[in-house]
Parts: sequence; C-alpha cells; structure tokens
Amino acid sequence: MNIKRYLLIAVVLVTCIVPMHSQKAAIKTNLISDAVTSPNLGLEFRMHPKWTYEISGQVNAWNIHQRRWRHWMVQTGPRVWICEAFQGSFFGLQAIGGQYNIGNIPKAFNFLGQNFANLKDHRYQGWGAGAGISYGYDWILGKHWNIEFELGIGWIYCHYDRYPCTICGTVEGSGHHNYYGPTRLSLAIEYLF
Repeated sequence: MNIKRYLLIAVVLVTCIVPMHSQKAAIKTNLISDAVTSPNLGLEFRMHPKWTYEISGQVNAWNIHQRRWRHWMVQTGPRVWICEAFQGSFFGLQAIGGQYNIGNIPKAFNFLGQNFANLKDHRYQGWGAGAGISYGYDWILGKHWNIEFELGIGWIYCHYDRYPCTICGTVEGSGHHNYYGPTRLSLAIEYLF
C-alpha cells in the first residue's frame, strides 16, 4: 500500500467521523518543508468550538547529486485552542509515522545531540513511529486565509537497515535508535473553508 492510499484512507475516515461545520476546515502547506524540497499537504477539521483534528503528510522522493534524503511522513492528532478554533494559541498532540532512505551526505554533522557522521559512507533505510506535543499560533490574514506557526517536541523510535553504499543492496546490519527532540517546525499558509 503506498502513501497516497494511506492519506486517502485517513482523509475519508476523518471526514466520516468528524462533524463538519461551514467555514471550519482548513487546507495548508508548511512553507519550511516546501523550501527544503519536501512537498506537503495538511488538512484540519473543526470538531468543537475549541477542538480541531489535523492530519498532514510530506514526501521527498528525489536524489540530488547522488545524495539520498528520501522519506515520507504523516503526522496527525487533536488540537485544543485557547480562544476559538483557527485563531490564536493552541496545544496539540501528535502521532508520527513514516519511512526513510538516507545516505551519501558528504559532511559529518551533529544536530540536537544526534551524530549523523555515518551518513557520509553509509545508507540507512527503515521506518519510524512516535509521538509528541506541540504549541502553535494562528494569525488571521483575512476571511479565508491564516498563517500558522507550530513547534513540536517528542520521541520517535527508528528501525533501520544499514548499507555500505548509496546504491548497493547488500545489508551490513540492522538496528534501532530512539530520537528525542524537535518533531515539528512549521510555518504554514492555510486556506479556511
């Protein structure tokens, strides 16, 4: 089953379960993910005057200069708003899941306590799942347009197979890693309907 089917099933389930209110749903894109060549799309539905449910997905399916940074990821969960849905501050819970295929990244680097030095000479392919919490804020631009900022932190369990080169198919070994830290950074433009 591919990512398009997962997203379609999730959207159908959410629209069947969540009572719809006029002008109380949004479609959005995270401009930060778009800027790093990971197209994404998010849907958010109002369930109550102060509660919404959001699902978003992103994909990066390109190899650039023989480097791999391919992945797909889905984040979903409820949000509680301080004032009213789609305006002002909110807090959210997130469930996170996806797959990745990363390797041939030329410079070794550390990021938020994670050592990515092995990405220079190896390729890692696997899946991850986890959970997090977030805080965000929506600025109203007009009747149908908002700008949204969100920052999330949490945990992701990653299982991987390690390969000795970017394109070879021989598995060197398998393992897992627990990641703790930022799980979401979003500056999104959203259209409300």
